[in-house]
Amino acid sequence: MNENEIRERIAEVKQGTLTRRSFIRTMAAAGIAAPIASQILLWNDVAMADATLAYKPTKAGGGGALKILLWQAPTLLNPHFALGTKDQIASRIFFEPLAGWDRDGNLVPCLAAEIPTKANGGLSADGMSVIWKLKQGVKWHDGKPFTADDVVFTWQYAADLATAAFTTGSYKDITVEKIDDNTVKLIFKAPTPFWADPFVGGQVGQILPKHHFGDYIGAKSREAPGNLKPVGTGPYKFVEFKPGDMIRAERNPDYHVKNQPHFDTVEVKGGGDAVSAARAVLQTGEYDFAWNMQVEEEVLKRMEAGGKGKLDITPSGNVEFIILNTTDPWTEIDGERSSVKSKHPTLSDPAVRRAINLLIDRDSIQKFIYGRGGIATASFVNAPKQFKSPKLKYEFDVDKASKILDEAGWTRGADGIREKDGKKLKYVFQTSTNAPRQKTQAIIKQACQKAGIEIEVKAVTASVFFSSDVGNPDTYSKFYADIEMYNTTQPQPDPERLLNQCVSWEIATKDNKWLGRNNSRYSDPEADKAYKAAQHELDPVKRAALLMKVDEIFCDAHVLLPLLSRPIVNAAVNNLMIDMSGWDTITWNLAAWYRA
Repeated sequence: MNENEIRERIAEVKQGTLTRRSFIRTMAAAGIAAPIASQILLWNDVAMADATLAYKPTKAGGGGALKILLWQAPTLLNPHFALGTKDQIASRIFFEPLAGWDRDGNLVPCLAAEIPTKANGGLSADGMSVIWKLKQGVKWHDGKPFTADDVVFTWQYAADLATAAFTTGSYKDITVEKIDDNTVKLIFKAPTPFWADPFVGGQVGQILPKHHFGDYIGAKSREAPGNLKPVGTGPYKFVEFKPGDMIRAERNPDYHVKNQPHFDTVEVKGGGDAVSAARAVLQTGEYDFAWNMQVEEEVLKRMEAGGKGKLDITPSGNVEFIILNTTDPWTEIDGERSSVKSKHPTLSDPAVRRAINLLIDRDSIQKFIYGRGGIATASFVNAPKQFKSPKLKYEFDVDKASKILDEAGWTRGADGIREKDGKKLKYVFQTSTNAPRQKTQAIIKQACQKAGIEIEVKAVTASVFFSSDVGNPDTYSKFYADIEMYNTTQPQPDPERLLNQCVSWEIATKDNKWLGRNNSRYSDPEADKAYKAAQHELDPVKRAALLMKVDEIFCDAHVLLPLLSRPIVNAAVNNLMIDMSGWDTITWNLAAWYRA
């Protein structure tokens, strides 16, 4: 489908002769995924669709208690320090963005009065600015009014490098101006095709109250009481938080959406494991909802047969992948291991990285472990479809890997382990404690052993591995190991933010409290150049090609080794109505959940 044909279909939608749904289906048939089709309509002044969940309760409250299991327990409640998905989910119960992403990739207003478009004056034709009109009458949980001052402050807070926020990358290169108490203007340094990043979504967009965090910007950011006792605008108010254990919240009687929320209280229980969480919903019904059912397919099918709950499988851009550390995790330089000032003694050899990539049996990992929960892939970006590189392919070949190592001079010693210049191919391979991940480790370890590489597997409790605690040595962002594996989320129907894990200015270091998103510490000038160009390229085809290039550089260097494209798999009791999105946190529309 060419540009003129797309414009004709857009005109039909505007005239009412073609429905929005039919347009999206037509685009999908042409290889343009639903989220991007929705963005095309938005850019051309076609209003977003209504929310994906029809809310039926006729009054707020009365729903009793909602009991949620997050087996990776939250450790803090400031969304701008929420390195792990679990902390982003928990923070979103209390804090809100200007807008969120629904299941189909539509932007849905939250603290905004409407979604900016060219027609309403919100989007500039040159892509240089966005005007957000704020919803009026919104109150913080302490009764103070929500205003443009809070939005401007959140920008200042996140953009300040001394704050060391996880979200800094989304705010440091923009300017935010207050037009009046209910209007703000975002100004970009260059044309910005994907403008819906700052203040949008549960990962980077949540707004902080100036009157609670104003004294804790910059170097004092970690001292704020609000990091553990949030005061937000969300549907539920803070009651109690025990880091690594549980959260209790109660209905916000002044919530700004009519007849919401339905539940009177929310309890979030952390800890345990995915299997016990699945059992507590699908078999016993002790809990209403459990997040991230990273459980073997065979086990889940047996539990579903119990009839008390069901799986909710939502398409997403999430990816399970491995990182090979090109820095030295065992030598400390200036108070930090895995320093960019160091070089890994063996994984800095491209031949070794290439061989390890060939020793991953992705098809078996999908077939025998993940089933519906993962699709084998060689690409870091897998959705929407037009951003997935057709060049990236995977194969499993022990003999080919062995030949590569032979040719690179890595010979087997008396113990069968390959070595060169006194250095052995012996690695610590870490991930979180979880049965599918330990089985994946075992599959890879066995293949590596056949090729003369020794793997020591390490499993870290999930609440520790994904912790945002800067004093914890076992977090995935510190990466004090040779190899590590985890799932990363794509928080928007556009891969720009996902791919900032591949740029030099996002490298996780001691200076940024290991909150930079590039945990590999690897960088490539061409990747940086392509990423920066994509940020300001208004032609969608050229932009997609630039983002693909970033993906290809890191995957071809075998620093990032994608394993599986993973949908979001959650469990819910049969009478719980939930609204999931593959492009936002699971709590993005928690206010609209109800019991049928």
